[in-house]
Amino acid sequence: MNAQSVRLYVGTIGEGLWRSLDGGETFARTSSGMFLECHVRALAVHPRDPRVLYLGSELGLFRSTDGADTWKRVESPLNGLQIWSILLLPAAPETIAAPETILVGTCPSRVFRSADGGSTWTEPLVHMRPDCPGIISTRVTAFCAHPVDPRTVWAGVEIDGVYLSRDAGQSWRPVGTGLSSQDIHCLAYVSDGGRLLASTNNDINVSLDEGQTWQPLQLREKLPLPYFRNMAQPCGRPNELLLGSGDSPPGTTGLVARSLNGGASWQPARMPGRSNSTMWNFAVNPANPDLIFASSVSGQLYRSTDGGASWQKLAREFGEIRALAWTPLAASERT
Repeated sequence: MNAQSVRLYVGTIGEGLWRSLDGGETFARTSSGMFLECHVRALAVHPRDPRVLYLGSELGLFRSTDGADTWKRVESPLNGLQIWSILLLPAAPETIAAPETILVGTCPSRVFRSADGGSTWTEPLVHMRPDCPGIISTRVTAFCAHPVDPRTVWAGVEIDGVYLSRDAGQSWRPVGTGLSSQDIHCLAYVSDGGRLLASTNNDINVSLDEGQTWQPLQLREKLPLPYFRNMAQPCGRPNELLLGSGDSPPGTTGLVARSLNGGASWQPARMPGRSNSTMWNFAVNPANPDLIFASSVSGQLYRSTDGGASWQKLAREFGEIRALAWTPLAASERT
């Protein structure tokens, strides 16, 4: 599969969702069924059907079953809430986690759960801090599922630390001592050694006991830029990690850093110059682990065809990007 034979989805602030059918060369807005100028902060692709996508905006949760040609709101308690994160739990036996379990995080911080693909919803009892000076309201920025036991899930809150669930999101409790900051941006799990990583505004932190205790890696002293945002793992390569960094939020410049040893050490990736702001989002897909897309928060798009070692800037730019995803083109769509 070449880089042009994929669907690329770009979620923006104030411009809705955009889709490319040629790997990012050209784009068209694809928001039928949604507010055209909505704020898209979360995208999730169904692991078994790339035509099925979930999208979170300030109007609630939306689902497409035709590759984003059309959208329909998932009627739920999420209607009218600002969604920041979506997790489709990995498929597992019914005794472990229902194959259609969906977790959604909002701003102000709340967690919602569906065990039947969005037909019914519950709101687990969890006491997350709702307000925060400076950003007004906290938000659930990240979910991370254990790769072997989907009952174990972590949630990251900006700004309220890390929460742990042992029952696939039905109940939660705060965990973690030793974090460099409670400002959690992203979580990633490295199977080799059982390392859980948390990116924050001032460092990457690692836990060897599933989030109970943390050790900062002091990356501010080792990488060129001191502010850290999202991480990504090339599919099928659990020891490889990518990290978006910048000088501040949103910042005036940014880089991608790369680790080949589960986060123990990091080096800047090869980029065509620094970006115009903090590198914020990544998109990976198991159909091609080498093909990865990334974006700066202030609208620049980048593509890597070597697993994140080097990057090419795409011509199209947007105002503000907060979510990315890509899927393979169907055979009938390929030219």
